[in-house]
Amino acid sequence: MAHHHSPLDVLLSRASTDHLVEPPPKGDELRTILSAGLRAPDHGKMRPWRYTVIKGKHREAFADLVVEAMGRQEPDAPAAKKTKRHQRFSSMPMIVALGMHLRPEGKIPVIEQEMAVAAGAMNVLNALHAAGFGGMWVTGPFCEDRALLEALGLPEPHRLAGFLFVGTPAKHSDERKRPEIDDYMAVWKGEPVKFPADAG
Repeated sequence: MAHHHSPLDVLLSRASTDHLVEPPPKGDELRTILSAGLRAPDHGKMRPWRYTVIKGKHREAFADLVVEAMGRQEPDAPAAKKTKRHQRFSSMPMIVALGMHLRPEGKIPVIEQEMAVAAGAMNVLNALHAAGFGGMWVTGPFCEDRALLEALGLPEPHRLAGFLFVGTPAKHSDERKRPEIDDYMAVWKGEPVKFPADAG
């Protein structure tokens, strides 16, 4: 378990990492971590989250599907890129596909349904960190491949927000310098605001 002084310390100390080793969370602990995703804001109670867990011996076969999807979506991708992606998907302790079960015909705009999935993914990453695990969110053109989506139980119009690589951090993450909040925060006082981050 990760030991932090407060819940805010958990949020402020999280960092993405793909330097992951066994074990990933399992059983009730995994269920609890993924349940954090269902606490994300969800306008209209659309419940668009669909989490598919890939682990163990099934990673190799899934990595094959990913590379096949790359071949269709990125036909000019170099062989080295395909080899690297296969290696990552076949060797990560666990992969979680971030399915988006979308309802374009509903009253809630699709963008809001997609944002609910994104907010859920961030909750899962924070929950992983709080429980002593690590993760990284990965995407790419292959995530749009319809055959790959069908294999993940996501027929039209449903889509994929990417994948989470999940496991135990192999080492403590370096304390990377984070942006200063004052560059990204403004107080509105009746006039258009300007952000220091946008200057220059």
